[in-house]
Amino acid sequence: MTIARQQVLDMINDLPEEVDIDELIYRLYLRQKLEAAEQDVRDGRLVSHEDVVRETSAWFEK
Repeated sequence: MTIARQQVLDMINDLPEEVDIDELIYRLYLRQKLEAAEQDVRDGRLVSHEDVVRETSAWFEK
């Protein structure tokens, strides 16, 4: 997945004057994951709340 240069620049401009490199890497990573999740939603790759409840309820029956 790619990100536009302007989006990276906007992200950098929103950071404080001094920032830890790990924070910058984390924010880029998070941005990538959010973009991928939004694409999944647009493509219909979803799991309904009901399905999640049904599947995870079995974890607590033991």
